[in-house]
Amino acid sequence: MSSSAQRDQMSAAPGFVAALDQSGGSTPKALQLYGIAEGAYDSEAEMFDLIHAMRSRIVNSPAFTGDKVIGAILFEQTMDREIGGMPAARYLWEKRRVVPFLKIDKGLAEPEDGVRLMKPMGDLDALLRRAVAAGIFGTKMRSVIDAASPSGIAAVVDQQFDVGAQVLAHGLVPIIEPEVTISIPDKAAAEDILLAELTRRLDALPEGSEVMLKLTLPEAANLYRPLVDHPWVLRVVALSGGYSRDEANARLARNAGVIASFSRALTEGLSADQSDAEFDRVLGETIDSIYRASVAG
Repeated sequence: MSSSAQRDQMSAAPGFVAALDQSGGSTPKALQLYGIAEGAYDSEAEMFDLIHAMRSRIVNSPAFTGDKVIGAILFEQTMDREIGGMPAARYLWEKRRVVPFLKIDKGLAEPEDGVRLMKPMGDLDALLRRAVAAGIFGTKMRSVIDAASPSGIAAVVDQQFDVGAQVLAHGLVPIIEPEVTISIPDKAAAEDILLAELTRRLDALPEGSEVMLKLTLPEAANLYRPLVDHPWVLRVVALSGGYSRDEANARLARNAGVIASFSRALTEGLSADQSDAEFDRVLGETIDSIYRASVAG
């Protein structure tokens, strides 16, 4: 794979990043929204087979190409499986021209100080070596901010950047994702604190470092513009965070330089019982709408 071509695509190409990284905890809900109830499968293995079939169907749809979907975030099991008879990451880049990323976090710890840090990741170096061998370009890891807690938000950002340094050491680009919960009453205040903490850690990175940021769409339009323009930030992407696709697109269009990295908003309206023609039509319209919002700024 050409990492330089992938870097060029991620840094400058118009489009957005698809989040196809539902893990064990979020997979049942994702399948339910897709029209597959929990009673339709008898084991975790069957559940993961079904979600892989859904992801494969999305990736193989005619609209899912690097012309508009410039990257995709994969769950670890997806990386280890095949799509179209090829290892998933290779298939994404060689057949769809979509840059592959890998979700590396193991979920969230219990709430403390207004935030939920990441759980310990075990032998992360071994996973990162596997990712490099599989042709992965970068990684993604998620923490959650539930209150405008200066100490809690600083802890989230420090943990993210400390793990990010480990990712960078393997030649991969980390997507740092400190998600702000959209329903909290002090969301705007939390975002102001987060901006300051992210700037603090970005400014301390070694010269020439490159990271990406995945952030909740902010209350104040263009709040994160200084991060978009930061020399060590390859791209800023936005999560939909529970907003409907229409709301997420509207908010995204008000933030210049930020592109989408939607999960639920990407699969909204897709169903297992749709014909291929109907599935491709709905997904194509969805991709078009998210693309337009991503290039609006």
